[in-house]
Formats: sequence, structure tokens, C-alpha cells
Amino acid sequence: MVGAEKVLLIRLASAFVQKSPEGIRRPAFVAFITAGDGDTAANLDALVAGGADVIELGMPFTDPMADGPAIQAANLRSLGAGTTTRDVLMIANEFRERHPEVPLVLMGYANPMIRRGPEWFAAEAKGCGVDGVICVDIPPEEDDALGPALRAEGIDLIRLATPTTDAARLPTVLNGSSGFVYYVSVAGITGLQQAATASIAGAVARLKEATDLPIAVGFGVRTPEQAAAIARVADGVVVGSALVELCEKHGANAPEHIQALTASLAEAVHSSRRVPA
Repeated sequence: MVGAEKVLLIRLASAFVQKSPEGIRRPAFVAFITAGDGDTAANLDALVAGGADVIELGMPFTDPMADGPAIQAANLRSLGAGTTTRDVLMIANEFRERHPEVPLVLMGYANPMIRRGPEWFAAEAKGCGVDGVICVDIPPEEDDALGPALRAEGIDLIRLATPTTDAARLPTVLNGSSGFVYYVSVAGITGLQQAATASIAGAVARLKEATDLPIAVGFGVRTPEQAAAIARVADGVVVGSALVELCEKHGANAPEHIQALTASLAEAVHSSRRVPA
């Protein structure tokens, strides 16, 4: 694998192998915002300036079934502003031009990704410098709907594991997964609940027995304290709703607030003391 495909894989993989000043591998901070909700370019730049290691860019959709009120509202604001799939891809392309080294993952639902054909979407995503894709509502049993097209372009397909993913189904979830595994820490929607750290630690340990991929934990993580606790047992921590809420609360002034919260979350994640596996 050479050229652009190799760059895609290196960017995302490198986010999970950064080391602390003491030479110890540190967890990655993964930040989410919704495309088209406010000044997305400025919001993305604020995430980078704040120290996010990986950025998830949400693709707005009319029925975001896995998302809580904050991200649902962001989807509606974005769609109300006329944001299209082409707009999201252009946002990604312009981001890549400004930030050639920062991994970018598109996260969303099947309809915008496959309505023009999975090959079209995969090719466009690669051309815009996208490193990975998370599709919430295509189960691994239906991998053919999108997986082969993404893999053909060298784009990671990042799968979700949940508290209800049992030992019998886990191999199916992991088969064809790459980049990292996104562990959804609660059996519910984004932003409203938080799982106990002990249950997260057990789930991460179980996943690590089954895969060498990094495990990033999200859903319900809002504060630096929560992020630090999870970072002690996981390879990465994902925060979305708390950042998205700033877009609604502060409007045009959101970037400065996004950067400040990102900085505090990233510092908490990066400086956490890992618990030996």
C-alpha cells in the first residue's frame, strides 16, 4: 500500500501511539462536532488548537437514532442551514488542507453514505483526506453495504461495540474492523448517561483479549474528571455532546469555548496514569 492510502492509515494509527514526556504511551483524546452547525471550519480548528488527537466530524441526518438531544439538535440546525453530503466532504477537504497530520473520521448514518453508492462515497472521502468512517446503523452482518468500498480506498471502517455485544457476536463486530474500536459505554443514546468506570474497565479488558486494535470509549463523557478516569483503562476517550452544546450556547463565539474545553479534556486524558492491563 503506497501513497495516499498509506498516509490515511499512518495518521489514524499514529494517534494511538503517542508517548508522554516520560516515554509512556498515552491515551488519545477523540473529539466530535457536527458538520454544518455554526462555523465548522473554525470549530474544527479550535479542536486542533485545543489538542484533540482524532476528530470525528458528524454527518447531519434527519433520524440520528443513536444520538441524544444535543447532537439531535445540532443535526437539525445543520440541515436547516442546508448542509449536504457534498458540503460535509468539502469541509473535510478544506480541513485536510489546513491540518495535513490530524486524523479525521466521518461519523454518521447509512443513508447519506450509500445513497449515491458506497463506491462513490468511499472515493470522495478518500479524495478529501478522510481517514476513517463510523456508520452507526449498518450492522457488521451487513458489511457488504459499505465495508468493501471503504477498504478498497484504504479507509478504516471503525466499528461500535456495546455493553450488549456478547462473546458470540464480538468476532463478527471485529471482523473487518480497523483503525480503532469505539466502545459505547452505555446501552442508550449519546450525552445522557455515564457508565461506571469499573464496568468500562471490564469491557475494555474483554475487548483487548479479542483484538489488538486500540479501544476508545465514548457516550456520556462530559468532564475532564470523567475523561481522566476512563483514560486510565482505555486507549482513547471520545467526547461529543459536551462540545456540540457549546455551538448552540455560544453561536459565533463557540470556537474559543470549544478550544478551552478541548484543552482541559485533552490534558486530563493525556496526563492520566494508565492502569496496567
